[in-house]
Amino acid sequence: MTIAPILAAPAPAGTPLDDARAQLTEAAQFLGLSDGLHRLLATPRREVTVSIPLRRDDGSQDLFIGHRVQHNFSRGPAKGGIRYAPNVDLDEVRALAMWMTWKCALLDVPYGGAKGGVRIDPRNYSANELERVTRRFTSEILPVIGPEQDIPAPDIGTDEKTMAWMMDTYSVARGHTVLGVVTGKPIALGGSLGRATSTSRGVVDVALAALASRGLPIASSTTAAVQGFGKVGRGAARFLADAGLTVTAVSDQYGGLVSTGGIDIPALERHVDLTGSVVGFEGADPLDGAELLELDVDLLVPAAVEGVLTAENAPCVQAKVVVEGANGPTTPEADSIMRENDILVVPDILANAGGVVVSYFEWVQANQAYWWTEAEVEARLKERMIGAWEQVSRYAGSKGLTLRTAATALAVERVAEAHTLRGLYP
Repeated sequence: MTIAPILAAPAPAGTPLDDARAQLTEAAQFLGLSDGLHRLLATPRREVTVSIPLRRDDGSQDLFIGHRVQHNFSRGPAKGGIRYAPNVDLDEVRALAMWMTWKCALLDVPYGGAKGGVRIDPRNYSANELERVTRRFTSEILPVIGPEQDIPAPDIGTDEKTMAWMMDTYSVARGHTVLGVVTGKPIALGGSLGRATSTSRGVVDVALAALASRGLPIASSTTAAVQGFGKVGRGAARFLADAGLTVTAVSDQYGGLVSTGGIDIPALERHVDLTGSVVGFEGADPLDGAELLELDVDLLVPAAVEGVLTAENAPCVQAKVVVEGANGPTTPEADSIMRENDILVVPDILANAGGVVVSYFEWVQANQAYWWTEAEVEARLKERMIGAWEQVSRYAGSKGLTLRTAATALAVERVAEAHTLRGLYP
């Protein structure tokens, strides 16, 4: 009896997983992939869901649910972040893992995609409680991670301390230190110089190239707005200002700021370090966070969460170039609207790939036990990002595709080729 592979149940319309599958379907149709291969690429290779009990500092107990999804192994071990957020669910993790597969293939990093998460609001728990959650989560997924299997990294709600706890928990179980089991670690524990700002630098490298492709100068006359002032957005705003652009608006989860004359980013960073938010900064006017997406600027960088550019607000987007710092910030409907309005959208699997590129560098350095200088890391990162931008731009132009479809098609084609060359077992 032959049993056909079955896709996971469709996600509700409009979810990140629905968007990821729609992008894959478009690429698969363009490439002429068989139905069987399309179904294989749409389905994660492995999923693990675990319960995570926590003994709180006051002696009470709590329970959380965690996931690790490994989407594909055809080009190498799985790779992807771990996020701690109150809205983490399995479908979201599936979508993020799929995007990681395409991102690694597009940047020619020898990994497949993975993603993990725990449904928890880390702001409500002490450092000791988060350490216990992390160590228990690591012990539960330990059989499926490792430097040659699956290499986690930080994401929303996690940081280098989280990675240090994961690395130590894994190492204790193995009986020796295993530096390559995670990336995004502290420098003192085998982390890479330049890793903390790598996603932001990659976003800006590609953004400057995209602006130039539209004839916009890299000068103070070119304006930018950045949604999100966390791991990606904060660095992106700083590097855009350092490059000479005028950053006129920023926002975080609490609110936004706008100043037509430009925001003093170093001063804003000091304010955020003191207060935890951009709100209340005296060097700019308050702005509703949602309004930032519709400002009259040359460059818009959505660097917060998924699904912020939708059919409702896309007609109001005035930016000439949109560079996706977050994963999945643009819905397919918004994509179509912005294409009709001649807005250049640089997709996430290209724009924010700097983090996985330097994570790969960190993994290489850990395996060699030899570390590079920060200048070497940044130069190699820029070479990868600009090379990928040029390749996607040429492919899009020659095939008459959007940058998103071109990037996804290139990545899917590489993964499909690797799968075909390896064949099926048994």
